[in-house]
Amino acid sequence: MYKLLKTEGRAKRGEFHTVHGVIQTPVFMNVGTLAAIKGAVSSMDLKEIKCQVELSNTYHLHVRPGDEVVKKLGGLHKFMVWDRPILTDSGGFQVFSLTSLRKIKEEGVYFSSHLDGRKIFMGPEESMQIQSNLASTIAMAFDECIPNPAEKDYVRNSVERTTRWLIRCKNKIDELNLREDTINKNQMLFGINQGGVYEDIRIEHAKTISELDLDGYAVGGLAVGETHEEMYRILDEVVPYLPQNKPTYLMGVGTPANILEAVERGIDFFDCVLPARNGRHGNVYTNQGKLNLFNAKYELDDKPIAHDCSCPVCKTYSRAYIRHLFKAKEMLAMRLCVLHNLYFFNNMMEEIRESLDKGEFSSYKKMRLQGFKENP
Repeated sequence: MYKLLKTEGRAKRGEFHTVHGVIQTPVFMNVGTLAAIKGAVSSMDLKEIKCQVELSNTYHLHVRPGDEVVKKLGGLHKFMVWDRPILTDSGGFQVFSLTSLRKIKEEGVYFSSHLDGRKIFMGPEESMQIQSNLASTIAMAFDECIPNPAEKDYVRNSVERTTRWLIRCKNKIDELNLREDTINKNQMLFGINQGGVYEDIRIEHAKTISELDLDGYAVGGLAVGETHEEMYRILDEVVPYLPQNKPTYLMGVGTPANILEAVERGIDFFDCVLPARNGRHGNVYTNQGKLNLFNAKYELDDKPIAHDCSCPVCKTYSRAYIRHLFKAKEMLAMRLCVLHNLYFFNNMMEEIRESLDKGEFSSYKKMRLQGFKENP
């Protein structure tokens, strides 16, 4: 159940009540594709760095170790020792990124595993079954992630099929939640709005899926090649047609600036691999912009990554030490930078929520965007 606590313009401050705890929104979900954050970050670490929701990947866990294995071990929460909410994406994005290995039909998608080439079929029912076996808190509907650019006729036909698939997902999850052997009988379902960069198709699709009264709604198929301006334009047009009394999730976005812009447009949920990926390559976030710790100017820099950061890394280690670890190819370098970056994002979301509570989001956003332009 979603409780809207406050609004400032279109920006929303809410609480999402789930079987695995209450999620304070807006929220950034920390991406643990294979039930682990890349960079040697544990479930215990996630709690220390203010993570509310962990996100895992349906396709990848289906391929390895297998969703049936996870079910036999008590579900994803027990498997990875995490007692807070988990969202599993449907596998759609990964399946559709395997362009040369897949074939789309009305019943679903036939494709080859990226690991060993074995043939796999995934449709709405299969995706729901896998996610039910994983026993995540929130399951995502199976959709087609449309490439950009794409012809309008193709996009329209694809979106119509995605709607038919969504209805099949809803029917299947309702059935699975009633089964005796289902681990999480309160699994929620989020639908996904698609339509490329075509406003009319997006709006029509938003209206159609809103009638299904799902637990939440995502805006998918953005951050796949269009400009930031195009993404913001689509959000401006589409979000007003999604239910305000349900959480809205912008999939796969973003940078700190993207998040601030999207919160202003009414988005509640975010996820992105960027903080962890950047961290693994020595790029770290600060309130004044990004640093590359491989840069020679940090060789004798005994300051923390960010002087105004309270993460466990900044409380303890210097830029010079972390740079040394990278140059020496020590795994600890990646771990420390991923921890810092995820804390930076989680902490920024906490600050966003506080600014909304006080009715000061607009000035907070302006201050943060200005700060990112400075040179640390």
